[in-house]
Amino acid sequence: MFEDFRREAFRLETLDDYGRSGNVDAYRLFLSGEPRPEGYNEDWRDEVRGHVEAGRRVYRVHVVTRPLTPYLRYELSWGYTTNSTAGEEFFILDVTGRPSPLSGVGDFWLFDSLAAAPMYYTPDGEFVGADVLPDDRAAEYAAYRDTALAHAVPFADWWATYGD
Repeated sequence: MFEDFRREAFRLETLDDYGRSGNVDAYRLFLSGEPRPEGYNEDWRDEVRGHVEAGRRVYRVHVVTRPLTPYLRYELSWGYTTNSTAGEEFFILDVTGRPSPLSGVGDFWLFDSLAAAPMYYTPDGEFVGADVLPDDRAAEYAAYRDTALAHAVPFADWWATYGD
């Protein structure tokens, strides 16, 4: 799906901890107080950069509650700040002290508002799989995206106030 989308790839993130998915070694370094390694997330940044240079948008909203978990401090301070240099856009939907407008909605990718792929994780943040839904479900996920964006703020603005 990352090879075939034409206009945009949107990701909704809803978990406080993805610590058993993705770059587990980098997360351990972060927890140990080590500096971000040279070449961190380079493969993903190269992929994003290629999409952005071809005129495609890659963006995401993360639903968060403060105080941030150690994983979210890692993801936002290392991941988001690094990946944004490749052109990926990030938004934060902070639901601290208020109900989430996306209560019950889980993680997903949405490609060109035409293909939705919900993602599944264990309670401790290990990715266990994804489904690609039938085309007639895409509008539902596009509505979730629109709701997320309507309630979110740009990451840089949020981070300037709440970041480390």
